Amino acid sequence: MTVSSPSRTIRIGSRKSQLALVQTYWVQEQLQKHYPDRQFEVETMSTQGDKILDVALAKIGDKGLFTKELEVGMIDKQIDLAVHSLKDLPTKLPEGLILGCVTERVNPADALVVNEKHKDKQLETLPEGAVVGTSSLRRLAQLRHHFPHLTFKDVRGNVNTRLSKLDAGEYDAIILAVAGLQRLGMGDRIHQVIPSDISLHAVGQGALGIECRADDGEVLEVLKVLEHTQTRDRCYAERAFLRELEGGCQVPIGVNTKIEGDTLTLTGMVASLDGKKLVKDTISGKSSDAEQLGRELAIRVRNAGAGEILAEIFAQIERG
Repeated sequence: MTVSSPSRTIRIGSRKSQLALVQTYWVQEQLQKHYPDRQFEVETMSTQGDKILDVALAKIGDKGLFTKELEVGMIDKQIDLAVHSLKDLPTKLPEGLILGCVTERVNPADALVVNEKHKDKQLETLPEGAVVGTSSLRRLAQLRHHFPHLTFKDVRGNVNTRLSKLDAGEYDAIILAVAGLQRLGMGDRIHQVIPSDISLHAVGQGALGIECRADDGEVLEVLKVLEHTQTRDRCYAERAFLRELEGGCQVPIGVNTKIEGDTLTLTGMVASLDGKKLVKDTISGKSSDAEQLGRELAIRVRNAGAGEILAEIFAQIERG
């Protein structure tokens, strides 16, 4: 299919947070570079996840916390596509919408950021009782599993807000995504890149997912220039793993993927909230079978005990 008349302005939807805007303007810039005769406009919206900052994410209970308003905008044709941190995009999309493109991933690992007084410490050498901030149940469960002597406390707000709380001494350390810090030009705040044997990353972490209407062939064609095949295959495997386990972004499910030649290797993990139970396994196969590999690994870990762990977590979340 050829891209039709360049007279149509393509409207790109974004959250209003600093990181979301950095990512969205990058997408706009890349598209503009490839299609200099077209117009690409950015329209911003506030999502529920941006508005509710005084409640732990897991307690709000909506899987589309950072995407729903943008999706409504696409369905109503106010915007033509939306740029998401792929880790925020639910694995089941509303009818009529599609994941149109996955961009090249940057480092998907988690990062330890410390208060100045702990600049000589690593995660494994933080003192007993040190207060570590994270709003992610996935990070929390894995870190509790490996470092039960540390104290964990919820931290909300955008990256700057979290760093301010850390620097003011409310926390001894916080955990953030390497990718987010790098995209914001704050890579110097990364004190330690946490290895995957301690913290498997979130599904889709480090990649951008661009969502659009499934019937909008023109936009789908335009987005092809940003698609990164290896990242797409890795993220499709991760998302299939998560979808099969019926886990939202607020369930302790972690992954790691790599592609060598045409072989994709996926590691997946499910942990209990207290970190005492952790089920982990790895699968390899053709990268062209990415989603099938994700589903197979999910079935494997569910049968190895992850099913019971998830049932407990869903019951806890429902009880509030």
